[in-house]
Amino acid sequence: MSLTWLRVAVFFYGIAALAVMPTALFDRPNWRRLAIPAAIAALFFHFVAFAEMLNAAHHTLPVDSHETQSLLALLLVAIFLGVYFRYRTVALGIFVLPVTILLTWTPAFHPGQETILLAHSGWIFIHVVLLLAAYAALSLSLVASLLYIVQERRLKAKQPALRSLPPLETTDQIALRTLLFGFPCMTTGLLIGTALAVKQFGASYFLDPKILLAFAMWLAYVAMIYIRRSSGLRGRRAVYLSSFVFLVILAVWAANQFSSVHRFSAP
Repeated sequence: MSLTWLRVAVFFYGIAALAVMPTALFDRPNWRRLAIPAAIAALFFHFVAFAEMLNAAHHTLPVDSHETQSLLALLLVAIFLGVYFRYRTVALGIFVLPVTILLTWTPAFHPGQETILLAHSGWIFIHVVLLLAAYAALSLSLVASLLYIVQERRLKAKQPALRSLPPLETTDQIALRTLLFGFPCMTTGLLIGTALAVKQFGASYFLDPKILLAFAMWLAYVAMIYIRRSSGLRGRRAVYLSSFVFLVILAVWAANQFSSVHRFSAP
């Protein structure tokens, strides 16, 4: 049944993604009445599918790439809906919902058995969830910064502001607060992962290029928050800074594919 529920979720994600477009891009607020309920329904069925998927496989954490993709998509939509209920903006859905469909399409219609994690440990589950939440928060912060530039350019060009986008100050707050949400997630996730991996691999853990990049990513994240808070950085420069950290995250993800030390496999 998990695949059935996940396919239902993908269907509702598709409806929400289509309804968000006229709401956010063409100032048609009535479409929001379809987009948000569809996104909530999709999140519900997605959660049910994910829980049943883990239960049927007799484990409590993701053990293959498809399950990890599904979990990341679940976190993205949860944060998107949290931002909506706090700021009443669906603009982030332009990015979140299509990406969510891409992340859930393969698990829903072409499930596989690509094992990537070590053991059925609650700490590894927390480690994975926290890091995925941090990645999702940083992604949404980058999108919010891009929307800030769009609205700012319209105002500078004496064009009417897009009513579907929140005011500049609100957009900037979304970008900053999603960063602040992601930072403790990333910090705690890295600490848990370090403790587990040192116990498993010893000192060789710190020779892994993925781990060196992960700590570089954490330092870049700290620098980005400090610069934004201390200098009020926003607009194009904030996008450049967020993009740099996002590229580091992509580098960490790619390095994981070539890592000879930090590689988890299920028993």
